Amino acid sequence: MHRQNKLRLQLLLGTALLAAPFSALAQTAPAPVDTTPAGLDDIVVTATKRETNLQDTPISISVLNSEALEDRHVQSLMDLADGAVPGLRVATFEARQSALTIGIRGIVPNDANQPAREQGVGIYVDGVYLGRQHGLGAALLDVERIEVLKGPQGTLFGRNTEGGALSLVTRKPTGEFGMRAVAGVGNYNSYNSELHVDFPAIADFAVKMDGVISAQGPVTKNILPGEEGFGAYDRRGLRGQVRWTPTDNFTADLAADISKDKNTPFYSQLLNFNPNGLTVVPFTSTSVPSGSIRALSPLVQVNGDSVMKSADIGVPQQWSVDDTKGVDLHLSYHPTDSLELRSITAYREVDVEQYDNIAGAHRPPVTGPNGNFSRYSLAGLWQHQFSQEFQAVGSLGDRIDYVGGLYYFKETASDDASTPSTNKWNADGTGYTINDPTPTIRGSRSIDRASRAESESKAVYGQATWTPAVLNDALHITAGGRFTQDDKSGVLSVVNNAATNFTFNEKNERFNPMVTVAYDVSNDVNVYAKYATGYRAGGASSRSLTYRSFGPEDIKSYEMGLKSDWLNHRLRVNAAAFYSEREDSQIDFSLVTVIGASTRNTLETINAPGTTKIKGVELEGMARVTDALTLSASYAYTDAEVPPTRNPFSGVVQQVFIAYTPENAFSVAADYTAPMFGANFKAHVDGNYADATQAFDQFELKNDKSFIVNGRLALADITTRDGGPLLEVALWSRNLLNEAHVYRRDPSNRGVIGDYGNFNTPRTFGIELRASY
Repeated sequence: MHRQNKLRLQLLLGTALLAAPFSALAQTAPAPVDTTPAGLDDIVVTATKRETNLQDTPISISVLNSEALEDRHVQSLMDLADGAVPGLRVATFEARQSALTIGIRGIVPNDANQPAREQGVGIYVDGVYLGRQHGLGAALLDVERIEVLKGPQGTLFGRNTEGGALSLVTRKPTGEFGMRAVAGVGNYNSYNSELHVDFPAIADFAVKMDGVISAQGPVTKNILPGEEGFGAYDRRGLRGQVRWTPTDNFTADLAADISKDKNTPFYSQLLNFNPNGLTVVPFTSTSVPSGSIRALSPLVQVNGDSVMKSADIGVPQQWSVDDTKGVDLHLSYHPTDSLELRSITAYREVDVEQYDNIAGAHRPPVTGPNGNFSRYSLAGLWQHQFSQEFQAVGSLGDRIDYVGGLYYFKETASDDASTPSTNKWNADGTGYTINDPTPTIRGSRSIDRASRAESESKAVYGQATWTPAVLNDALHITAGGRFTQDDKSGVLSVVNNAATNFTFNEKNERFNPMVTVAYDVSNDVNVYAKYATGYRAGGASSRSLTYRSFGPEDIKSYEMGLKSDWLNHRLRVNAAAFYSEREDSQIDFSLVTVIGASTRNTLETINAPGTTKIKGVELEGMARVTDALTLSASYAYTDAEVPPTRNPFSGVVQQVFIAYTPENAFSVAADYTAPMFGANFKAHVDGNYADATQAFDQFELKNDKSFIVNGRLALADITTRDGGPLLEVALWSRNLLNEAHVYRRDPSNRGVIGDYGNFNTPRTFGIELRASY
């Protein structure tokens, strides 16, 4: 009955917009075919705080517009884990969909899931920085394009953008009536719907509303009755915008949004047993001698080949819930034609309740007869932030374009965590019972840790591009810098359910310069050389028993690039080669210990000695082969070398690695459009490959390589009666070939059980109806 109600909601959404009867499809004669393919469209970006043509912007940038997001059925940033942009890496933190790890060019913090830990890639929505990785899996609300800015963006975007920035730009109110609706269903009991309405302007006010629902059932079934399965989500978002334009030179945009992302973690499978070849003692043994390992319960399954459709052990599991909300005010004033003054004021909140019981008996605590097992990772995080930015964007004559600004950011975040064991074996491992749920209830938990951190950042920045009156105005020299002052502090108030008073306080000042020299070889070919810097703030690990602090890290990057259009804009080739030096790299070391009926993951973050060297090449190409067929391809090569670092737990200086960064990654795509039945037939297919990657800084064992194929077929621009909506019907599939790979492999418990890990999502598919006025 519940499922039927959901489907009725989908039908109601479509029916509300499509109530008018269809008229006969248009029978117009096809237009004569032009044998010369049209040129590729220009792409507008805002990487320099002003709108520019991608091909004229001397930065390595990848752009996914709204059509590309539709073709790949991208509903959240989580879906970009398929490798749509080879240089951009997206992964879950642990196996949880409640927080995302995002990296560019080898800058990937393995555990930024803490109040006092910063990301290495800045995430922005309409110019507003998002301070935490929590809530990044929420549904996308009418995104016009996603800009992936590669390399340090420390001058215009600030701290914590060592690897680059991910900038989401949403559609704004138009003041003219328009409506778009989406309704779809798919396998795994998935369904999605969207409604976007632009209202006609009233006086000087234009209003726009966006609503999104996206849900999917579990990938792996939980066999404990009444409990949630694994890999499910239910994302809902709502946003309203008001644009006020009282004069031709002033605009005020006020937006407010709220999202709820309910999700369950992906199932962590036991990939192998006893890989070290230890002596196996029976499950019923009272002890396990040194050099031995306890046999598995006969109920436990080992599967390193494919995602399990059903868990072997039933466990308590409920939804994790991410609540995000915010409001932002953008003001724009043009006192003259050559100057724009801007103000961006924003306030945001994130509230996370995490429930993660993903492994049953597949990871510690590993116990024998009548022992407790199945670690339920329970955590909460609460964050709120305020930011204020003033910008001046203008030109001095025809030779100098400039941008300058002041920035202020204030954040407070707190968290707590608990890890009770929910299950208990019987005497011989042939059965189990569920423990008293009281320790899982907030207020009754034994708290592993609780912390609070505050951060205040102030910055002043400026950048100018000068085109001297030489070489036919083909030379462009850009220079800029940003001065940042950070003040961070925190307290770890609880460790292992005991009150403590561990604190840290850190103040940093940085000046990050940038210089770019660009040259127009022709109207369609541009080359550039760039020097850029950035830094990531230090902090303290709330997973440390002593709240051990660590310092900031700094990066210097050297880049050479090419932007080019050929064959009358029918072929586009962009390339960049870079070399980076990162000082004091923040490296994570973890140790899992068993404390009574609970397990604790202690994590220490260490600044690696010396210089981390990262080098790479990025290529992007697009060709309009015919008016109907467009081909595209992109490639990223990344090589990183981190100096050996002392493990704080073992005291041994060991090799360390960069997580989630393949040495080679590429993406290819084909798009075909042709008239059919008075409408337009559209076909899209893309393939995305990545080499095997490291899942952890401290372990050499790698994840699997991957190759994900996505596809979409659509009949678009279907006309209805005069004045009726345009329709589109589409079939889509993600991971069309049902490829399976382990994207996160954990070898930390090889001596007591084996490696465990997580597989990617299997093939998903569905049908979708779109309508627009």
